[in-house]
Amino acid sequence: MISLDFELYWGVRDMMTISQYKDNLLGVRQAIPGILKLFQEFDIHATWATVGLLFFDSKGELLKHLPENKPEYTDQSFSPYLAIEHIGSSEQEDPFHYGLSLIEKINSVPNQEIGTHTFSHYYCLEKGQLKEQFRDDLKAAINIAKVRNAEVKSLVFPRNQVNPDYLSICRDLGILCYRGNEHSWLYRPDCTREESVFKRALRLIDSYVNLSGHHSYSINSIYAQTSPVNIPSSRFLRPFNPRLNVLNQLRLKRIINSLTFAAKNGQVYHLWWHPHNFGTYLGENLAMLRVILEHYCLLKKKYGMESVSMGKLAEELINP
Repeated sequence: MISLDFELYWGVRDMMTISQYKDNLLGVRQAIPGILKLFQEFDIHATWATVGLLFFDSKGELLKHLPENKPEYTDQSFSPYLAIEHIGSSEQEDPFHYGLSLIEKINSVPNQEIGTHTFSHYYCLEKGQLKEQFRDDLKAAINIAKVRNAEVKSLVFPRNQVNPDYLSICRDLGILCYRGNEHSWLYRPDCTREESVFKRALRLIDSYVNLSGHHSYSINSIYAQTSPVNIPSSRFLRPFNPRLNVLNQLRLKRIINSLTFAAKNGQVYHLWWHPHNFGTYLGENLAMLRVILEHYCLLKKKYGMESVSMGKLAEELINP
């Protein structure tokens, strides 16, 4: 079984960052239709974990839907609310901070699930923020998705900061599943300031060389869990890099080998990335995705591998 999910998040917090990532952020508006076209061609079911701040096409409407309690991070640079007064008034004027047209496009394609990435890209392990602030944030994300005819069942924690103390809130608000981290100390979540350069370097190497295993897993390993179900990540799909041509092939081989391992053993393989990662070198990135999906089709034919969204998989696990 293969599960794919994506993180769609809200613009950036300062003009310098916009300047640095402008091509990626604008390129996502071509990347998403390209990805959706491939998904329709190969009958792929996927989850799009979307920040609630993207569900608007005007600043006036956005301001009406802000949660009452906002995160009080010790490091206030983590809060996107500081940037709101500086954003444009509409999606047409400011394509970096509005995404309603993209969400509607995703929602119009069969077998695509709109999940949540919290309302404000909420960091659940950072100092200063509190459980009730997280509750209000998640509630705001679920409510605006409902306004846009999307029922939220799946959650991806920003920066993979899964906080076990917050899972009961997720369950209370109707979240069926979340994306957990790979079962290795390399991927154990930390707050931003405590994550070591050494650990990040090893994760980078692990993308190209199998240091930590395939990270696929059996359905039985998650059957016994209570809601919300932890559907762990298997691999982050790193984008094409023209300076690392040899490594590009190693990264692809790493994923292909792990997909094959999962299919042969009847296991789940959970692949994810950010659509803006495809914003530059779109042709090369879509070609890479096509290779992966073509391989999935071979595995589907040979071993019966299936494509499933996070929410659908959780429903099947909760109500077998």
